[in-house]
Amino acid sequence: MHSSHIEISKTALANNISFIRTLLKPGVVFSSVLKSNAYGHGIDIMVKLLQELGVNHFSVFNSFEARQVLKAAKEPCSILILGEINTADVDWIIDNEIEFYIFNLTRLQYMLKRARAKQAVINIHIEVETGMNRTGVNRKEWDKLIELINENNTNIKAKGICTHYAGAESISNFIRIKKQQKLFRRAIKYFNKRDIFPEKVHASCSAAMLAFPKQQYDMVRIGILQYGFWPSKESFIGFITKNKMEESPLRRILSWKSYIMDIKKVNKGEYVGYGNTFLAETDMVIASVPVGYGYGYSRSLSNLGRVIVKNQRFGVVGIVNMNMFLIDITAADNVLVNDEVILIGSSEDLEITVSSFSSITEQLNYELLSRLDKDITRTIT
Repeated sequence: MHSSHIEISKTALANNISFIRTLLKPGVVFSSVLKSNAYGHGIDIMVKLLQELGVNHFSVFNSFEARQVLKAAKEPCSILILGEINTADVDWIIDNEIEFYIFNLTRLQYMLKRARAKQAVINIHIEVETGMNRTGVNRKEWDKLIELINENNTNIKAKGICTHYAGAESISNFIRIKKQQKLFRRAIKYFNKRDIFPEKVHASCSAAMLAFPKQQYDMVRIGILQYGFWPSKESFIGFITKNKMEESPLRRILSWKSYIMDIKKVNKGEYVGYGNTFLAETDMVIASVPVGYGYGYSRSLSNLGRVIVKNQRFGVVGIVNMNMFLIDITAADNVLVNDEVILIGSSEDLEITVSSFSSITEQLNYELLSRLDKDITRTIT
């Protein structure tokens, strides 16, 4: 067993999926984004729960994750690779009708060559470069791309045309995104006029769906919202203000827990842990928790982090180690070895949130969640 475990709440997830569906226009497909091990929540568990809730379209970053999704799926589903494809997975992708982004001619030409050899079809989504300047087919390559698709329509199916906005979670990017939207509309018309009519047009992630609710097109790619988090404080405040809500309609689905491994006394005037970052100014009682930065508990939480034990909040003291950190339990008289320690989650009226970690460490919610060790046991509650 791992030294900690993660609990995933089916009830909270059902709440979030229900909320997301209230935001969708009729007929818009909800693609669940499961990249980076489902934002740390676990691909296997999330596919199982999402399919039980009627979600059957999944977006991943790479072919490795696509394999995980297909293995976990108990019902037929659509899988879309947004990014990297390993050469060793190409035939598997074609054989299993996995959809994937085309963001340069090199990828299309290689995948087309393999499809011809297998007398098969590749299912592509044309990612258009509109100003993100990360991946996407540049304007000067549109004509060549169109030529390749039209000349090989027996081996290529245009499943989608798409783009990605450069920071829809912040009003500071508004002008840049409006320019992207304008160019994307031009691209759609350009491809249509040349006899390419992709089945799905899509551009919105969680933040874009909230910021531009009228521009959902045929599909939205939703990641962070389904896990119970807002893309940014700005998007959260903007939404609840606009909709006259007093609290978030989302529920966090993840809790992370460990236990007290050891308890010891430290005398006044002694340092605690590595180096000299924490000096005991009084006699203290210190407890060790067998979790560290090697498992995703950031070293930046040294002398700053908080945990909950027996509905009491305690602070991290000293440097967070690779496999362990220490907490000050001097004020408690009822904490024992093997007691549960809540790293993320709630206990009665107390809560340790991922956003509180973010405030302390300047990490994004996305970053902290995706760093959670994949080997930590994940269970459904």
